[in-house]
Amino acid sequence: MKPNLLVARPIFEEVLARLREHFNVTDNQADHAWTLDEWKAQLSQHAGALTTGADPINKDVLAVCPQLKAVANMAVGFNNFDVPAMTAHGVQASNTPDVLTETTADFGFALLMATARRLTESEHFLRRGEWKQWRYDMFAGAEVHGSTLGILGMGRIGQGIAKRGAHGFGMKVIYHNRSRLSAAQEAECKARYVSKEELLRSADHVVLVLPYSAESHHAMGAAELAQMKPTATLVNIARGGIVDDAALAQALRNRTIAAAGLDVFEGEPKVHPDLLTVPNVVLTPHIASASIATRMAMANLAADNLISFFTQGRAITPLNTLGA
Repeated sequence: MKPNLLVARPIFEEVLARLREHFNVTDNQADHAWTLDEWKAQLSQHAGALTTGADPINKDVLAVCPQLKAVANMAVGFNNFDVPAMTAHGVQASNTPDVLTETTADFGFALLMATARRLTESEHFLRRGEWKQWRYDMFAGAEVHGSTLGILGMGRIGQGIAKRGAHGFGMKVIYHNRSRLSAAQEAECKARYVSKEELLRSADHVVLVLPYSAESHHAMGAAELAQMKPTATLVNIARGGIVDDAALAQALRNRTIAAAGLDVFEGEPKVHPDLLTVPNVVLTPHIASASIATRMAMANLAADNLISFFTQGRAITPLNTLGA
């Protein structure tokens, strides 16, 4: 008998077809926004689930889902998972690392450039019909080539951004991470390890690529923003909650920093209203990995994790190890 599987959000029909070969699938192709109670009720009827970063798997959810055996997150981040609780309940957790690294690094660098060169501000100016003549200082932004790139969080995506900056734009790369890279990795990225404080003081462009956790909550708040250069930019492609969005909006309004580019937000899809009223910010709706090829690869890896668990007893890219 096929296990029951819940697919929490719309995915590619081709991937659903693959899953239906192995599971009795309940899908949400209509993209119904379940309440927490509806989510619990849906999930409680299934042995497996394919989730996104918006779908919580925590103690309260697990308590009403005794049938649940495996959950595959279609994302590299997994702050929606309480992994220790999942392990305690005997539930396999998995994510989709590696397949989105290069596409996300591409987008991170694109957002950095759009922020530095004031693309959003200048496009809105043009669309409003305000462009009447050329001026030497019209939307003059910050240099990217040859500037100092500071990366907080130097995992695969951070390293990808570092290589683009160092090798493609001649940037001086500095980074801070929980653990220092090997000498070979630093050489490949042309990156130098520094303290967080030195990074904030020295960087012309700060890019956040660190995972979200209780420790990294509001890792960029008013105090940290005040340490940055007034000419510097901040880019967040990591997770909402790492930046204190209210403090950032105030810093942008006060020109404590020059500009910001954000792909993620606290409480998304809601966006702090103050961020919508400042001109010097580029806002995108969590699309850093959004190429068709990459999203297909993410969906297929999530499906492979579920198929592998229910046929072989272990996910391909597990986040936890279950007892024998």
